[in-house]
Amino acid sequence: MSVVSLKEILQPAFKERYGVPAINIFNDLTLEAVLEGAVKAKSPIIIQTSVKTVRSIGVEVLASMWQSMTKGIEVPVALHLDHCPNRDVITSCLEHGWNSVLFDASELPVEENQRQTIEVVKQARAFGASVEGEIEAITGVEDGHGSDSTAKRESLETSLNFIEETGVDVFAPSIGNAHGTYKKTPVIDFDRVSDIVSRKSIPIALHGGSGLTLDQFKELIARGCAKINISTALKEIYMKSTLSFLVETEKANKWDPPSLFKATSTEIIEMVVDLTEQFGSKNKVR
Repeated sequence: MSVVSLKEILQPAFKERYGVPAINIFNDLTLEAVLEGAVKAKSPIIIQTSVKTVRSIGVEVLASMWQSMTKGIEVPVALHLDHCPNRDVITSCLEHGWNSVLFDASELPVEENQRQTIEVVKQARAFGASVEGEIEAITGVEDGHGSDSTAKRESLETSLNFIEETGVDVFAPSIGNAHGTYKKTPVIDFDRVSDIVSRKSIPIALHGGSGLTLDQFKELIARGCAKINISTALKEIYMKSTLSFLVETEKANKWDPPSLFKATSTEIIEMVVDLTEQFGSKNKVR
């Protein structure tokens, strides 16, 4: 168990068609609670950090938190750097123990994206790390990265060639999904996932998971989405739970920070357990 590569987590998920939550944490409380939720659910888990979180907390502090909280953990866990266009940040994270990265060069021409992704894959392999790739920007802004403009869709052949030439371990296509809160019910291109997987047997990463329906999740997982990204849902639970607790605290005039932390953590743990049940990864660790 303990810390394993992203490939070790996703290969059985892809083969057996269940999804593994990949959750963007942003402080020590959320990291600890997400890990605790995974242990409670007996599920593998992927911990993700945005570039914004890496910079705000510091790569060394985050690495220390990760090492401390995963020591002796009873489920498979991986540490993934999400949506990073900065090669220097990728290098720093790999050197400090991240074992998976998403090199996001989707704003570059596909040819240049591909050229640099090949370099990142070679670099990551030297650290025993995995690489997620994408050639289409996912619509929506998350942690200061991205755009609300509708993402351009590349051809299927372009995607397949990128996967083949770069050797990425996971691929994140644009299928009508979006980061942040959906303003209307998304129209998901399920066939695009099947078209890729039928030609290249590679786990698909689903971005913008917060807000999709259970039926959409099940359909996408059945077609090959093995990595399910969750960010907005955690932020909302964290802040709404904190707000609710503070409103009651003010009424009672009882100010006890540890009680706040416990209440917030409990709700996050419940969220993680619920996600593992929805995605089918609950009780996959025996």
